[in-house]
Amino acid sequence: MIGFSSFSTTRETGLAAQACIEKIQAIAQQPDEGCSSPLDTMIDIADRLERDPGTARNIWVVRSNQQPGVEAAHTRISAWPLRFSPQARSSEKPLLYLTSSSTSAELCALSSESAQRGIFCNDIETLPSTWPKGAHPWVPLWLTANPQCLPFDPASGAEARAITLAALQSLYVEGSHGFYYMALHDEPNDFIGPMSSLSTSQALKGMYKVSEMETGTEQPRVRLLGAGLALRAVISAARMLRDDWGVASELWSCPSYTRLARDADSAQRWNRVHPGVPRRSSHLRECLNAEDSPVIAVTGYAQHVAEQIGAHITSRFVALGADSTESLPCGPTSGKTVDKRWIVTLALRALAQEDKLPQAYVERAMRRYLLL
Repeated sequence: MIGFSSFSTTRETGLAAQACIEKIQAIAQQPDEGCSSPLDTMIDIADRLERDPGTARNIWVVRSNQQPGVEAAHTRISAWPLRFSPQARSSEKPLLYLTSSSTSAELCALSSESAQRGIFCNDIETLPSTWPKGAHPWVPLWLTANPQCLPFDPASGAEARAITLAALQSLYVEGSHGFYYMALHDEPNDFIGPMSSLSTSQALKGMYKVSEMETGTEQPRVRLLGAGLALRAVISAARMLRDDWGVASELWSCPSYTRLARDADSAQRWNRVHPGVPRRSSHLRECLNAEDSPVIAVTGYAQHVAEQIGAHITSRFVALGADSTESLPCGPTSGKTVDKRWIVTLALRALAQEDKLPQAYVERAMRRYLLL
């Protein structure tokens, strides 16, 4: 019986990954590279890597996704044949897996066939579904609980590209274990634009500041966090808070609540068993503990995904997910994203609980936005 527990990472593996990295970086420098969606960005990257003779031999691209109009006859539809190929097993290459997997069982099988190695891009959010982000409720539980998986929910094509470059570097150049996962949507986010090197570095740690919406006066402030497609609702909510209520906002993109929570949990455990030495911090604390403004964390998954970071935030914290308002008037029915009106209302409520706004503002907002 042939053993196929893993691939062999060699010097050629790192060279292959470096060739792919250089190609993707060159793509990003082209003038026609706008603020495309995460899905369009990853399909474009896969297409170019496969078609360029300089990189085609340096990457394995698997396409089992269900995007209409995508020609996949020349590509692999499964990673299983690689496990039995002597040539493939003798020297691992970067694996880019485009899939449409709506259940944790499908994702578990996918990770098994690829030896839990690779960059997995799931476009299920773009297909019709009654589930939030097109994923069965067990999917986010599986992603957050799987120590081999580093899950991301990019808001823009720029974020997806940065995550891909980081995954190639970490997995195939440095030889780290595990796999990267990205949930991909197909709507551009022009608000973000190109990312600086600092923003890119912070995004890979889980979050980075996108912008601030000031009111021009010394008014109450909230910090709004959003992941993936939900960031668009967060941006709209920030405008409403500024224009309708005179509330200023800090806007943060959070490509990975899970990475933030794991990093903060790790720092907390280390501090617990090393009481006599300087305490370790976490990226989450460095970003959010400088002031006491309320934090509203929004996700297109169920609320518990954003709630992962709540234990490590010292100011008032509110998590909002696709399931947070489903039983309330005007709650989300499609499951695609959260309602910006509820983000505004819950932000006002958090400020009122801090005695920074009258409670009457909350009642007025619910009437104004037809949430009663």
